[in-house]
Amino acid sequence: MFESVYNEIFPFWNGIPDTDKEYICQNSYAVTYPKGKHIHDGSECSGVIFVCSGSLRLYMMSEEGKDITLYRLHRGDMCMLSASCVINAITFDVFIDAEEDSECYAISGTAFAAVSERNRDMKIFALETAVSRFSDVMWVMQQILFMSVDKRLAIFLSDEASRTGSDMITLTHGQIACDIGSAREVVSRMLKYFSNEGIVEVSRKGIKIVDKKRLRGLAL
Repeated sequence: MFESVYNEIFPFWNGIPDTDKEYICQNSYAVTYPKGKHIHDGSECSGVIFVCSGSLRLYMMSEEGKDITLYRLHRGDMCMLSASCVINAITFDVFIDAEEDSECYAISGTAFAAVSERNRDMKIFALETAVSRFSDVMWVMQQILFMSVDKRLAIFLSDEASRTGSDMITLTHGQIACDIGSAREVVSRMLKYFSNEGIVEVSRKGIKIVDKKRLRGLAL
């Protein structure tokens, strides 16, 4: 099961010895994370996680307990930041929760690290995968440091609607606040302003985008 999947997702797979392939597969397992499950708290090497279905949220947390979303992983995405034993340069704590019921494959971090030490292309793949995610992290930092709340909120709502293919955003105000690096009260006030301007409709069901053109204008 694992070998057929890894053959498709790992560009280095056909270039490593059969013994290493077998070792990776022997140290892989399928796991289902229920919604709300805390998966990784940064204090251990949870290994390499590949998302088959569902959604995982990666975030950082301050000493005061305030957290900010770095990015989300969806179907087909892979997480290397949960494998600090694979990439020693990861010296900061990243937390991971399941935002939806999620089915994943996980590879033992120690097994992945051992095989990558013997196979240059595999090590390069791990580094490139991690580096590509740092672009997402820097985008989050740029938004928080240099953009106003209304623009960050407009960008988030536009991106979320594009990702889900729906004009209805079902995330709570608190979840959105974590995603854009703000407070729930600020997000609620800004959504009320958007609603008064006829850009969105806010209800118990969620946030419905009713004027995409104006929302995109705020995001520019």
